[in-house]
Amino acid sequence: MSAATETRRPRTAADRLGLPVLRGHGLFITGNLIDSVGNGMLLPLGLLYFTDVQGLPLAQVGAAMTAGQALALPVTFLAGRLMDRFGPKRVVVWANILSAAGFALFLLAGRPWHITGAYVLVQAGINMYFTAQRTLITHVTRAGERRSWFAFTGSLRNIGLAAGSAAAAGALTVFGNGSLRWMIAADAATYLLAAACFAALATEPPEPDGASPTALVTRTDDTRRYLLLVAVNIPYVLAQAVLAVLVAVYTTRALGLPASAASTLFVVNTVIVSACSTAVTAHLAPKVPRRAVAAGYLVMTAGMGVFALPALPGAASAAWAALIVAITLFSVAEILLGPALSELSVSLTPQAAGGFTQGLYQFSWAVGMVAAPALFTGLLEAGPLLPWGVEAAACLVGALAAPALRAPNRHRRRNPR
Repeated sequence: MSAATETRRPRTAADRLGLPVLRGHGLFITGNLIDSVGNGMLLPLGLLYFTDVQGLPLAQVGAAMTAGQALALPVTFLAGRLMDRFGPKRVVVWANILSAAGFALFLLAGRPWHITGAYVLVQAGINMYFTAQRTLITHVTRAGERRSWFAFTGSLRNIGLAAGSAAAAGALTVFGNGSLRWMIAADAATYLLAAACFAALATEPPEPDGASPTALVTRTDDTRRYLLLVAVNIPYVLAQAVLAVLVAVYTTRALGLPASAASTLFVVNTVIVSACSTAVTAHLAPKVPRRAVAAGYLVMTAGMGVFALPALPGAASAAWAALIVAITLFSVAEILLGPALSELSVSLTPQAAGGFTQGLYQFSWAVGMVAAPALFTGLLEAGPLLPWGVEAAACLVGALAAPALRAPNRHRRRNPR
């Protein structure tokens, strides 16, 4: 009777939008949103602050920032160890405090080695946060809603990043570069506020999906399967770096478009991902994560091909149309890939949500983001078609490898749908 009643229950707006049950998760939602606002407000402006406000040479600042980000790479594994010992909630809280301290040190940094130290703290906090965040979601949500929560938090992140970037742009327009000091102080405060929200969460570790005690020991096949997931994730990491690293240089230097072109494409991507992630994930994306990954990579491959079209001889007149189609395909692929890969990262093996595996998974993100600038700019210097061709090939390999991301029988859960 209850099942029949459930089937007759009228669909709400939340159902149509693919939203998870949000009641009781106010602190978690607020913490995620505030953390994203903090990222969007200042991370893109660090270079501007140290060159224009602090008066340091551009080359020295760039080298110091890169060094700091690289030195923070091993923090993903330290965060994994801490997560196993203290739980994901504490690691997320500490991560936000660490980022707040790093941004506060921006105000005192007057030499390149100061910048390196500040960026070690900021990037260490970011790496810690994302190492623990996916597991934290499994501790505060129901198992059947995890992919919808991954989609929803992805939407929140895009909204927060856009809001932070808009606030920073508005402050710079009205008050000039001198407002960067105040933004730094405000940014550090947002991270502390996010830490307070996460600290107040009530969490509960999930049940181990019915696995027997002996099955909870990581086996060789589990390790190989998870390493395959890490490898399959790398083309997605590089694709995410495309907007931050490649698009602006490609559109201005290779296509001769105004500098605002990259910002326009970023806005289109933000609107599509923010507005459509939950609905597409709930109603259109394949229910089996590995199939969603394969579909996403096929769409991403097509998007990379369309990005390259305006660089072909005689195609410059169609540049804007091609770029809009390309960013739309890119955004759809992002919606398919992000939640599905995140779900696999915590469910593919019995120990997937543990500290070491999450540290390994996040390490692929950290390494990819550090390597992407040199990789894409080097390829672009060799030819405007090359970076898109290489990324398209990587995405195609990811699509071909995705079917192997199958959970073993002892761990596979039945899908009621």
